[in-house]
Amino acid sequence: MNSYFATVQRGLEPVAASELERLGAKEIRPDFTGVHFVGDRALLYRVNLWARTIFRVLVPIREFDCPNSDILYQEIQKITWDEYLKPDNTLAVTCTGGNQKLNHTHFTALQVKNAIVDQQRRKSGQRSSVDIQNPDVAINVHIRQNRCTVSLDSSGTSLHRRGYRQAMGAAPLKETLAAALLDIVEWNTNLPFLDPLCGSGTLPIEAALKALNIAPGLFRQKFSFQNFPDFDFQLWQQLLAEAQKSKLAKLPAPIWGSDRDPNVLTQAHSNAQRCGLEHQILFAQTELSHLEAPADCGVLMCNPPYGERLGDVQELGILYKLLGDVFKQRFKGWTAFVLTGNKELAKKVGLRASRRIPIYNGALACTLLKYELY
Repeated sequence: MNSYFATVQRGLEPVAASELERLGAKEIRPDFTGVHFVGDRALLYRVNLWARTIFRVLVPIREFDCPNSDILYQEIQKITWDEYLKPDNTLAVTCTGGNQKLNHTHFTALQVKNAIVDQQRRKSGQRSSVDIQNPDVAINVHIRQNRCTVSLDSSGTSLHRRGYRQAMGAAPLKETLAAALLDIVEWNTNLPFLDPLCGSGTLPIEAALKALNIAPGLFRQKFSFQNFPDFDFQLWQQLLAEAQKSKLAKLPAPIWGSDRDPNVLTQAHSNAQRCGLEHQILFAQTELSHLEAPADCGVLMCNPPYGERLGDVQELGILYKLLGDVFKQRFKGWTAFVLTGNKELAKKVGLRASRRIPIYNGALACTLLKYELY
């Protein structure tokens, strides 16, 4: 059994902890922007393949006191790096956190890289090249007060980059946040789902992947753990085969996405097609003012502009009022959720929220508003 650390969006630690428990993790302990857990190698692969709400899975290899850069260099040199990294492997080092003496993450990462390649040169006369974009081995260094944790990154690029979304609107939700919202509202996949402001389709696509039990990692080309010296190819192939078999052929209930902009709907169609959902999700070009409830009951969820990046706040006030009017007049029997980062705009909806859930969208403090529509 090994210790792992899943990095997550701030505020989603409990959601990720629940997901890790469902995937079979043990000794789960939420922390700030992450969750500690324990499991075997199969669990490491399974979490990378199946997790919908986490960014990456780190594998800690050493922890030590680290008050300054000299001690950092010395301690990094004590790690036997040829167990993890060959000179013909490329590498990248990222650093998070800091302390009084190590307060510049780029400098800290450079010091770690220097310690690693100096050891390689001393042992073999060769050293790894740095590849920031697509390294064979990614190393994460986290400094908290005077403690340093060195980890291998088993994921590589962030797991929110599923691989299906090449086309994006102007201010898209991260896939991990979209999936977390579905968990937070406890959406029952037997209920119809609608996003009336769907943009490039992230919410409907994540809803469909969840409802069809499709592992989001199936769309990725590569994970960093495939470059680990102890990579178990047969185990990985077995987990991939199990994931393929567990997919459902048909949605339990309809999923719709609509938007007024034909260009972003083209992007949504393209993204859905990349993950084989083009015949599962029903996308339609619809003005919000013309929107009608497509079923007697269901869950509506949307992420309208907040005025942070998209749209003028005054114009957006009209949009939020229209949302409230459409909910009230045409969506009796539904439950609606609106994610917003603007409290003044939220008031324009004109309906009493039955629940207000604090959410971070990146660094922006937002609220997920729940409306029971009777």
